[in-house]
Amino acid sequence: MSTGTAPPVTPADDTGAPQAQVAPGDGTRPHWAAVAGIAILFAAIVIAGVILLPPIAMGAALLGIALIVLLRRILFTWPALLFLLAATIMFIPARRYALPIPLPFALEAYRFMIFVAIVALGLAFLFDRSRRWRPVAFGWPIGIFLATLLVSFIVNGMRLVNEGLATTALSGFFQLGVLLSVFFSVRQLLTSERMVMGFLMVLSWMAVIVAFFAVIERVARTNVFLMLANFLPLMVLREDGGDATRAGVNRAYGSAQHPIALAVMLCMFLPILIYLAKYAIWPRNVWNRRIAYGIGTFLVFGGIIAAISRTAVVVMGVMFLIALVLRPKVALLLLAFAVPGLLLAMFVVPAQVESMLLSFLDVDTLIASQYTSAGMAGAGRLADLEPAFVEVRQYPFFGQGFGSRVVVGDEANSFILDNQVLGILMEAGALGVIGYAVFMLAPVVMLIVYALRWAAEPRHALLAFALAVSIAGYSAALFFFDAFGFFQSFLVHMMLLAVAAWVYTEGSRRASAPKPAWTPEVVR
Repeated sequence: MSTGTAPPVTPADDTGAPQAQVAPGDGTRPHWAAVAGIAILFAAIVIAGVILLPPIAMGAALLGIALIVLLRRILFTWPALLFLLAATIMFIPARRYALPIPLPFALEAYRFMIFVAIVALGLAFLFDRSRRWRPVAFGWPIGIFLATLLVSFIVNGMRLVNEGLATTALSGFFQLGVLLSVFFSVRQLLTSERMVMGFLMVLSWMAVIVAFFAVIERVARTNVFLMLANFLPLMVLREDGGDATRAGVNRAYGSAQHPIALAVMLCMFLPILIYLAKYAIWPRNVWNRRIAYGIGTFLVFGGIIAAISRTAVVVMGVMFLIALVLRPKVALLLLAFAVPGLLLAMFVVPAQVESMLLSFLDVDTLIASQYTSAGMAGAGRLADLEPAFVEVRQYPFFGQGFGSRVVVGDEANSFILDNQVLGILMEAGALGVIGYAVFMLAPVVMLIVYALRWAAEPRHALLAFALAVSIAGYSAALFFFDAFGFFQSFLVHMMLLAVAAWVYTEGSRRASAPKPAWTPEVVR
């Protein structure tokens, strides 16, 4: 007779049944042999490190291993890789620190993280069958630009070899490849809209932090980013902290290599912060979100003023003009909020505002300042034009060969231009400038077309427009600073371009819009 309950299962009843699979960590303990093997291996590594490595390098290695083991469940995720890559680029100044690893060259932190990202993605593509290559959208402008540089190198190959500059040129190609790889790596890591929004938020707040400490640097004359070696395992490459002044005051460097680079980098985040004030996933309350990102925008603007850069005024002017032409209501609304902030800045820091903004009203003095120190290092931009075009006329179409110009160090063979477009003209000729224009401007045009005609969702349209404005502003700055020499701002440009590639290929589209060759549903 049934009692309504099943009889208890005895070992005899379970004979022949498949054994239950117990997941690691669910009450099981590792075998003593495995523990002993790991202990012996770790001891061997420690002993070898003590014998072969400097104490500081060994200590850094052990600390790194310990942190990796403790945080392995957090670190070994794609969002963590994105965060570490962005944090390294935003917070560790380039050409100032290196990892304490005995190598023939100085391994800077940003290069190490780029290498880690490339290796991690390579392994994922090899062993994870569910991972597919995600479209980059802007690969063809990059390809055209690289092709023009390669043509310049081939045409000038024999001369570069005879002058002993072939290795220098190849190093220039390698460095450019490392920088461009950030675009492809970040694009492959952005697999969902939530990850994209989270990445944009984190990256923008990192910029806010940099701006905040730039203001502190301007007031206290202390750059916290030059103190990282005190609490991080980093080796200092340069001791000097930079000494740039304008309007009788020191200019803030922040985590950048130069005040101009800092100002340009921060300007790129202004459209992004304005977009996030409306569409960020945190804070959830609309008014809290507007207040939070309003404060962030105010701090970024303060960081720009602390850098005291006229180039930043040009960048913001270009951004405003694009918004005024294509989104006039948004531009006028921003102007209404910007005017009180500008008046406040003129009252608090009048010398900086006069140097940045009001100096444009004195055209004669402004032009004269760009003709100073002709023929010397640090000469004005207009003073560089005549000697630069003397060299351009010798190689007008294909230039001298990309990467052949050395402007610093004992092997310097040219002068600093503070003009990336002119530098490309000298190295790769008119062909290189055409390729560079395609590389910088094609994404802007594609994003604007998507934002105004193809996007089905307002949030995707505004994101594409904000990114187009940001990239256009950076493109305008290329006439006033060496983009390839200031790594942080260029890498930020690459990361924002990766986000732009996501919204262009995976963002919503109207039924009448042309469909991309790849759709998000293909990738599971």
